[in-house]
Amino acid sequence: MSAGMLAGKRVLVVEDEVMIAYDVAASLTEAGALVVGPCTTVEQAYTVAQTEEIDVALLDVDVAGREVFPVAEVLDRRRIAFMFYTGRPQRERLTADFAHAPVCTKPVRLETLVEALAVLARVPA
Repeated sequence: MSAGMLAGKRVLVVEDEVMIAYDVAASLTEAGALVVGPCTTVEQAYTVAQTEEIDVALLDVDVAGREVFPVAEVLDRRRIAFMFYTGRPQRERLTADFAHAPVCTKPVRLETLVEALAVLARVPA
């Protein structure tokens, strides 16, 4: 993985599984990103998405029993690129309302997530 692939980019991470959040944050930091979060609830992520400077975001779809779509709507309004990270990618809202957002299906290699976020952040790999 390229150590500077996300150099200086602020990446919002929304993930309620502590170990996954830690691994993702560590990989993003190694790639040079400034991790925003990780947010472990939809409410926390919603507030952060409205108020923080963010370049790109990684959104787990199911966060503590709630769907993350209100956060995606805020990011869309702010024109911030994001991708979904889920074990259930066949949801209608993913293909209808958010067809423009890439979806990575769990489990996925952390390098793949970092590379996909770098593309979204328009950073050359």
